[in-house]
Amino acid sequence: MSIKNAFYAQSGGVTAVINASACGLIETARQHTDKIARVYAGRNGIIGALSEDLIDTSLETADDIAALRYTPSGAFGSCRYKLKSFEENRAEYERLIAVFKAHNIGYFFYNGGGDSQDTTHKLSQLSESLGHDLRCIGIPKTVDNDLPLTDNCPGFGSVAKYVAVSIREAGFDVASMARTSTKVFVLEVMGRHAGWIAAAGGLAAEKDGDSPHIILFPEVVFDQQKFLAKVKATVEQYGFCCIVVSEGVKNPDGKFLAEAGTRDAFGHAQLGGVAPVVAEMIKTAHGYKYHWAVADYLQRAARHIASKTDVEQAYAMGKAAVELALAGKTAVMPTIVRTSNQPYQWEIGVGELKDIANVEQMLPPHYISNDGFGITPECEAYLRPLIMGEDYPPYVNGLPQYVRLKNVAVAKILNQPFDL
Repeated sequence: MSIKNAFYAQSGGVTAVINASACGLIETARQHTDKIARVYAGRNGIIGALSEDLIDTSLETADDIAALRYTPSGAFGSCRYKLKSFEENRAEYERLIAVFKAHNIGYFFYNGGGDSQDTTHKLSQLSESLGHDLRCIGIPKTVDNDLPLTDNCPGFGSVAKYVAVSIREAGFDVASMARTSTKVFVLEVMGRHAGWIAAAGGLAAEKDGDSPHIILFPEVVFDQQKFLAKVKATVEQYGFCCIVVSEGVKNPDGKFLAEAGTRDAFGHAQLGGVAPVVAEMIKTAHGYKYHWAVADYLQRAARHIASKTDVEQAYAMGKAAVELALAGKTAVMPTIVRTSNQPYQWEIGVGELKDIANVEQMLPPHYISNDGFGITPECEAYLRPLIMGEDYPPYVNGLPQYVRLKNVAVAKILNQPFDL
């Protein structure tokens, strides 16, 4: 392949370390200017390619690109936009190829979860059929930790650390007030289908009686009677009860518990509201005073408490993506391969996108305790290394200092509007 430009985009919900992957990719590409002329980024993900709204990262200083390693969120903007199938809307894919041809793009890097890997896979197939030499590499990213073939997903370790720290600290707070005030605290975390983030809360407990006392997983059908009995027994034994609940917990009918609570303007069930439902359920049954909190964006934006392991792996995935592309690979994704637990060691592997796209890796049953309310030693052994180490950003005036890139637009060539 002659010298070409590269296209990089961020997709889906952002994380505390997705920019570390961008940093690894751009810094590595800059070491290979004999093969990659420039790295263009899509403004707001794949939408940037469809609308020919590209960002020229070559205009950013080396210091600013390096600062991406400790800056949260998506530096170039992300999106939740799933390309349809070829049969439904082939025009979208043909538009992407047209933009890439116009801007001499021969490398495509998409940083995201299962849907993003599906997009990358489809694009690799179409580029081949249309005769455009495009090396398509997926870069793993998702706080949900549900991509297959990789030991874990960049973004998850930092969320896991945030949740474990938060429920531990909240547990100390509630314990100190339980005699005359709050006896129950409920922390809601992300995880519509997979309970990895909820499981991470279990790392906070070092001995019996430590917070959290109960974890509610999407993989375990919610048994209200059993749950309420567990809460009562916990309060009677320890004086208080702290709970971590995944947003995707369902009742025996298969409905989200949150469907009993908040709804949007159209009457659709809206997730992000299971904590108050669970808390009120406890109040009704037992009369305990409660507080609840929804970690929401805080858990995935908390770069100030990111896991060092997570940062290093995120950077390595961006670097490996470039190296795979330069080696002639396409339709693949770099993966994390655990080679040892104690000491924790890992290396980079490679997975084929056809085996990754749209596949969710759920929390294994043997990671959940027999009563369904906690994690097993095997789960702790898996999770613990992922939250290890601190990698603090620089602080100025008492606050973390993050970078904002210039994000200068590339001049349009096609200059043709495209309806999304």
